Amino acid sequence: MRIVIGELAHETNTFSNVPTTVELFQLWEWDRGEEVLQRHKNVRDCLGGMIDRAEELGVEVVPSFSAFAKPSGTITRETYGALQKELLDAITAAGEVDAICLTLHGAGVVEGIDDLEGDILQAVRQAVGYDIPLVVSLDLHGNLTEKMVTEADALLGFHLYPHTDMYERGIEAMDIAYRMVKGECKPVMHMTRVPLIIPTSTTNLSPAKDINEACWKWEQEPDVFDCAFFHGFPYTDIPDVGVSIIVVTEGDKELAKCVADDVANLVWQKRDEFAPDILSPAEGIQEALRSEGLPIVINETSDNPGGGSPGDGTHLLRAMLEANLEKACFGFIYDPEIAQLAHDAGVGSTIDVKLGGKTDAMHGEPLAITAYVKSLTDGQFTISSPMGKGSKVSYGKTVRLQVGGVDIIVCSVKSQVFDEQIFLLHGIDVMEYKIVGLKSSQHFRAAYEPIAARIIPVDSPGLTCLQFTFFNYKRLQRPIYPLDPETEFKLK
Repeated sequence: MRIVIGELAHETNTFSNVPTTVELFQLWEWDRGEEVLQRHKNVRDCLGGMIDRAEELGVEVVPSFSAFAKPSGTITRETYGALQKELLDAITAAGEVDAICLTLHGAGVVEGIDDLEGDILQAVRQAVGYDIPLVVSLDLHGNLTEKMVTEADALLGFHLYPHTDMYERGIEAMDIAYRMVKGECKPVMHMTRVPLIIPTSTTNLSPAKDINEACWKWEQEPDVFDCAFFHGFPYTDIPDVGVSIIVVTEGDKELAKCVADDVANLVWQKRDEFAPDILSPAEGIQEALRSEGLPIVINETSDNPGGGSPGDGTHLLRAMLEANLEKACFGFIYDPEIAQLAHDAGVGSTIDVKLGGKTDAMHGEPLAITAYVKSLTDGQFTISSPMGKGSKVSYGKTVRLQVGGVDIIVCSVKSQVFDEQIFLLHGIDVMEYKIVGLKSSQHFRAAYEPIAARIIPVDSPGLTCLQFTFFNYKRLQRPIYPLDPETEFKLK
């Protein structure tokens, strides 16, 4: 048995002023053939799960093309054309295959195409037909469409946020494709949409935890393969934004609809529970100083590069410096210009610079600082977080600056913080610091919840702000809760 695997993943923040280009994909992943296996084998992600499970089943994996870029603005048509050609050419070149397993995101937006995933799945079908099983894993932040449901045989969403179950979803995708080829199952799907947008919500806490438990209870039924609660991605201004439930069953559409409707009703009942407690950076710092133990982690949700923000915002870092903190660290701010200046100056030098705030004015003004250059690195390490463990990353020229009692990591490539490795790379043991400031919404929790005395989210203006009234939505299907408090939810 021969099964093709591939990836095309991007979470598009349409409010970002940074267009997504081929260069941004190539910065992170643009692999062909055997390169796909080399990057993902023994890694806890979707493709890693597919590869390992195929080996266990005795399936020949045919790697096609894999591309991934960190969240940013709308993908250019030229870039999408190149992505589509690479994937379709690789699938066609694979020759006779028995099935296709892809990992996509679910919130990809291209210039003139609101639904990247539906479009690419349709293109794959036009190339290979509808007789070949096509199974897809998706991020739980996908904005799902009926086109995706129509074109795929099974859509399998991550259940967890942080996404520590990517590997398992890859295994599940390979299992279903394998069983379809063997004639052992014939999956069908139903999607129920909820007129609701929710902020980033970790799944080990209520209410998202409660929804998942309802999904998993339904999955105990013999004919229910998968029940996935898709949170949606609210920082995308297209019609099909919002929460959805997708259920995959063994040939029973009525059962799939019954399950999806049941979970959707539960989500609607709990809609107000998703509203977060919002603290400003200054308030979060004072709360941290009142808290016992260490480290106290303060995460800056509003400038999360994992959601398309620029990563050079200064709101939290400014508040930390103004508070004259001792034994505090911040990781990390994206500013390749300052990283280069520090590398030119060398360890032990003192530099006067304007740090951050260079992408736009929304995320804060540049910080005028006098900083001591403590250490310099190449920004390369291997992720140790349960999410993506084993992945090798490079943040380019990186520096540890010291301003008073605050250690600041500055990198040349934007990303959210996943684990403590970027700090350890620069000689910082976060366990010895009272306050650890970082840019991330939820993914950092996979590594930091086991070690943090407390986690305090803070919010301010930014492209991943928790306050949806901050955004000028123009294309959403209205009414939608909570933007429109009078919204009603009626099942069809």
